[in-house]
Amino acid sequence: MKKVFRKIGLLLAMTLIVAAMNAQTPPHPGGGSAPGSGDPPVGSPIDGGLFVMLILGAAYGYAKQKKK
Repeated sequence: MKKVFRKIGLLLAMTLIVAAMNAQTPPHPGGGSAPGSGDPPVGSPIDGGLFVMLILGAAYGYAKQKKK
């Protein structure tokens, strides 16, 4: 019974810790500096990573199909 209480306590503590954490707010799109300063807009491209993941997924599917 002691192990069950320990597991429940650990799970509760982890849940409360995660719920209490806050992420930082994202930076201002212009960088917060004067207009026309030339700062690139904030964001991340998904094109390169998406293409790599598509190729890896196709290769994984092919390997699984070939194994059958």
